[in-house]
Amino acid sequence: MTVVSQKNREEDTATVVVVVAPPLFQDDDVDLERADQECSERVLINISGLRFETQLKTLSRFPNTLLGDPRKRMRFFDPLRNEYFFDRNRPSFDGILYYYQSGGRLRRPVSVPVDIFMEEMKFYEIEDGAIENFKDDEGLMREEERPLPDNDYQRQVWLLFEYPESSGPARINAIVSVVVILISIIIFCLETLPEFREVQAPPQDSTANGTSQGKKPNPFTDPFFMVETLCIVWFSFEFMMRFLSCPSKPVFFKNIMNLIDVVAILPYFITLGLDLAEHQGSSQQAASLAILRVIRLVRVFRIFKLSRHSKGLQILGQTLHASMRELGLLIFFLLIGVILFSSSVYFAEAEGPGSEFTSIPDAFWWAVVTMTTVGYGDMCPSTIGGKFVGSLCAIAGVLTIALPVPVIVSNFNYFYHRENEEEEDGQYVHVTCGQQPSFVELNSIECKQDVSKSSEYNMGGDDDLETMTRSIGAPSESQYSGQLTDV
Repeated sequence: MTVVSQKNREEDTATVVVVVAPPLFQDDDVDLERADQECSERVLINISGLRFETQLKTLSRFPNTLLGDPRKRMRFFDPLRNEYFFDRNRPSFDGILYYYQSGGRLRRPVSVPVDIFMEEMKFYEIEDGAIENFKDDEGLMREEERPLPDNDYQRQVWLLFEYPESSGPARINAIVSVVVILISIIIFCLETLPEFREVQAPPQDSTANGTSQGKKPNPFTDPFFMVETLCIVWFSFEFMMRFLSCPSKPVFFKNIMNLIDVVAILPYFITLGLDLAEHQGSSQQAASLAILRVIRLVRVFRIFKLSRHSKGLQILGQTLHASMRELGLLIFFLLIGVILFSSSVYFAEAEGPGSEFTSIPDAFWWAVVTMTTVGYGDMCPSTIGGKFVGSLCAIAGVLTIALPVPVIVSNFNYFYHRENEEEEDGQYVHVTCGQQPSFVELNSIECKQDVSKSSEYNMGGDDDLETMTRSIGAPSESQYSGQLTDV
């Protein structure tokens, strides 16, 4: 009996040990608690003297950013004050911190300009997708991608004729193109001088033997025509080289600048065809002269070819393209004012003696000139009612033009600053913690060495190292523990 009872007791104790004491599950619960404590641990961020406090799990939502990556933000950590110090714009950090707190939404503070907030987003390495969404919310234009041809020779030709800033020969080619454009515009203006204007003499009577006394001048021997031909040869050569080397033919013709090139070249060949077909009747000749004048007028659009080589004209074009809605509102308001005040001044001047406003359509010109504050004086009201309407028209014109102007100016400032930022990107250097760049590089190297040391220490004893780091009060991440232990 005694022997059996002892065996039963041993079996009972064995079963009790198996059920009650699970050491593995207890260790896992402890690790989970420690992980929760580390994620909920607070981080102190100092932005030029203004301290912000958040949690590690908030920053770890975006590990590819500067604040979300422990290794990237390590070089900004101050172990003496137990905080991260950034010598950056303080008001902008409200929007940066909200990006982490909201899960990826960027909202610019009202007091921060757009260009400054864009610089801060680039410094904190915010994701590209969030920046593009921010540009869409702000109504900013996205930067156009510049594809290049795959063939090496084709790429070199495309860069030579399309991007003057790519190389020295490309700059020389751009200078030659600008000189040819200026010569073409000067020739176009000089042709209209009375000294050089071609005046056709009336047809002279034939002599007794049937021969004609007068001869028409040959247009192909005209010096202006010869200079114009040389300019067209250069324009055609440049256009063909860019067309043959472009990466995409459909995209090439969708570009407004290439369409301007076609408009600048096409009138010459049309004029040449009309000159070759001179042997026609008088009525057809008069019609051809009218068409020729219109075609020659189109040549003035060559001045827009300068925008390919002028940053100022490109900024102006981008501003007008981005401000199409405001320009549409301006034209709409102006149209309403013209109809309203032209009708009012017509009925106000209807009873006046010798009134210049014979109809409402005739008063449109006066309303446009008055609202734009030009005031030619060719049409003016004479009665008291007409002068009162004219005063209201001038005041309404000033207010109508002044309303959309600030939006257009802000768009111009944005494109102007963006163009300057692209030129200064290679010269911008950020100095952290009041140190020189060389010291920053040294600190980053030391931080990497400390991280490697901390990993070696963690191989030996994680509990002792964790106790030391928490006694100092530093963050509980393993990347920081090595540096703080060395301190």
